Amino acid sequence: MAAVRALVASRLAAASAFTSLSPGGRTPSQRAALHLSVPRPAARVALVLSGCGVYDGTEIHEASAILVHLSRGGAEVQIFAPDVPQMHVIDHTKGQPSEGESRNVLTESARIARGKITDLANLSAANHDAAIFPGGFGAAKNLSTFAVDGEDCKVNKEVERVLKEFHQAGKPIGLCCIAPVLAAKVLRGVEVTVGHEQEEGGKWPYAGTAEAIKALGAKHCVKEVVEAHVDQKNKVVTTPAFMCETALHYIHDGIGAMVRKVLELTGK
Repeated sequence: MAAVRALVASRLAAASAFTSLSPGGRTPSQRAALHLSVPRPAARVALVLSGCGVYDGTEIHEASAILVHLSRGGAEVQIFAPDVPQMHVIDHTKGQPSEGESRNVLTESARIARGKITDLANLSAANHDAAIFPGGFGAAKNLSTFAVDGEDCKVNKEVERVLKEFHQAGKPIGLCCIAPVLAAKVLRGVEVTVGHEQEEGGKWPYAGTAEAIKALGAKHCVKEVVEAHVDQKNKVVTTPAFMCETALHYIHDGIGAMVRKVLELTGK
């Protein structure tokens, strides 16, 4: 009988311990662990394009790399472009302007967006956690006049509005390749990178851009192509991308560094 009483006592103790668990049979520590495992809300990122094609619009490899890294980072992406004419149309087989041809920036950008694109005039920082601008000469021709006017350039009014809105809201902005000139023009005193400040035998063919950035009142920070520079104060993240003549995977890695930093700054 003593053995039976001991068995019953042990069963009762086990039952008592079970009923002391919270609903669902989990201890407070287990509940906390489950709570921590709940997926965090996705960062909502606006991607701003400038056409389709390196010489007169968005650099397609850069846009694609950004989208891949945003997808890997779990972000929700909405793509925008201004509804304006391109500065000109380039025949990419010749590197020469196509005489008598005109195209629309929003229409051309829709090629990269697979048709899912919105007029930039409808972009509000209130609806997004971050904004990213790929490079390509479209940033210097269609989003601004930097390609023609250098430090005296003007920035498209909607692009300027978007940059100021995100900056004033304390939301991160990512830019790569030549696009950092947009931030340098609009956000005075910002820190950006376009890579190195010397051509170094053709490895950095657009190194002169660094001097123009300084002339705009911004600070230029020398970075390698695989790196991103983070201006913590202004929440602006930049990377050189195709400002450097190098293998595609290095450019892809640098863009990945930029996207990761932008997502980190959203806090999501």
